[in-house]
Amino acid sequence: MKAFPFDTQDVENQPPEFAARDLWADDMALREAVQRENASGFAVHLQEYGALAGSELLQLSFDAHRDRPRLRTHDRFGHRLDVVDFHPHYHAVMAAAIEHGVAGLSWSQARPGSHVARAALSYLHGQVEPGSSCPLTMTHAAVPVLRHEPALREWADKAIAPHYDPRDVPMGAKAGVTLGMGMTEKQGGSDVRANTTRATPITGGNEYTLVGHKWFFSAPMSDAFLVLAQAPGGLSCFLMPRWRPDGTKNAFRLMRLKDKLGDWSNASSEVEFDDAWAYRVGEEGRGVATIIEMVMLTRLDCMLGSSALMRMALAQAIHHARHRRAFGKRLVEHALMQNVLADLAIEAEASLALSLRLAGAVDRAPGDAREAAFARIATAIGKFFVCKRAPTFVNEAQECLGGNGYVEESLLPRLYRQAPLNSIWEGSGNIQCLDVLRALSREPETLAAFMSELEAARDLHPSFDSELSALRMQLQAGQVAEASARLLVERMALTLQASVLLRAGSPVAEAFCRSRLWREHGLVFGTLPAELNFAALVERALPG
Repeated sequence: MKAFPFDTQDVENQPPEFAARDLWADDMALREAVQRENASGFAVHLQEYGALAGSELLQLSFDAHRDRPRLRTHDRFGHRLDVVDFHPHYHAVMAAAIEHGVAGLSWSQARPGSHVARAALSYLHGQVEPGSSCPLTMTHAAVPVLRHEPALREWADKAIAPHYDPRDVPMGAKAGVTLGMGMTEKQGGSDVRANTTRATPITGGNEYTLVGHKWFFSAPMSDAFLVLAQAPGGLSCFLMPRWRPDGTKNAFRLMRLKDKLGDWSNASSEVEFDDAWAYRVGEEGRGVATIIEMVMLTRLDCMLGSSALMRMALAQAIHHARHRRAFGKRLVEHALMQNVLADLAIEAEASLALSLRLAGAVDRAPGDAREAAFARIATAIGKFFVCKRAPTFVNEAQECLGGNGYVEESLLPRLYRQAPLNSIWEGSGNIQCLDVLRALSREPETLAAFMSELEAARDLHPSFDSELSALRMQLQAGQVAEASARLLVERMALTLQASVLLRAGSPVAEAFCRSRLWREHGLVFGTLPAELNFAALVERALPG
């Protein structure tokens, strides 16, 4: 006899836990892209991190998100602190990422393929703990900017070091550092030239004091920050550390942490500068030009972040559908669910393939002018389109789990909250589209590089050839109206994704071209042509 006559705790028809999984071994498209982009020499390292991310780091991430960062402005005696407290598991995740090169491998192991390998690490990491990707991205992207200034070489060297030290102590006491960013202000947003923070020279050299504010101060627990401020010669870039060179605390105040939609494990803040010490990076009046090298790297990481969210959402949906039964058979055996999952698999692979292609271009750019020009325009194209696709994608994957996907104990609510971020961060969609128009009108080498990339896939699919001809005519016709920029960039992104998939010989290329270029597709996921081999597409996405 049962102890409780109305016991309902016999659990059946529920999937097993998703973890632990090897995120590298599970991802055929990732492994192929890494090989295609000349980073096979890092495969063992990537496999190690894929296994770690899909097991231990995924488990740690739940605590990092549940217990959000807290700002401590003062200690109990009234001394000013301006520190941010995190759950210990956040620090454990950060330590693992930095030790494995998510922030520094591109620079610490600089050889062919290193940027691709670092991108793959970022993609693996972003699947399980995307919040910490913010300081990792900024630390990675700041290195080439800092290397332009000999006086800041130690900062650059410690930013790429495989050591994580969360203590609030001067840089000299640390083996490794992290870097944040402060660009936007209340009145300006993306229009950083409207910034009002003032930078006053201390001497005739590169030292200044800053007075003003930042409305979004990313990763305020970092050891130093790249900020934009108005110097006598115009908008300029500065490195502002938490501690002055003389070992005293720098003069800035964290006002409050942002109460954000998502990205809960990571802190963002508002800050005020009260004669804060800073070191100028680059020339006065050349602030935007100084950070432009950073922008390409951070935009690429936005694409990787969105691709990572899509990948994890897809994996969760497939895993659930393979184990959940409804109406007499497993969900994955229902034709309509197969269509949805296959469509998501196509989108996820196309996003990853484009992101890794751009990582390869960044890798080769220093010695290849065409690759540099291609990376210049394609990062804006990809950042716009891939990041726009993520929220709708994650919602569709969430729906595959039904009500279970709306519960915090599943991973999907976290992914869904995170999904809109990358389309906003580092310039919203309109900013990316305007940047594409600017490149087309002012940098003709970018159009030549873009069209050369597409021409390499000519004759591989009739729908691609048709789209390529139409796009060429539109681009050669002259200036595109600003109001049409989004439609143009969308077409450029789809054609570019098709080009990458076709030249890679990807099994999803045919379905991508038919659905995305020939428009054998509706406005929602799950509207692929019925005769496609859905089961094969799903199996490629996540081996059963």
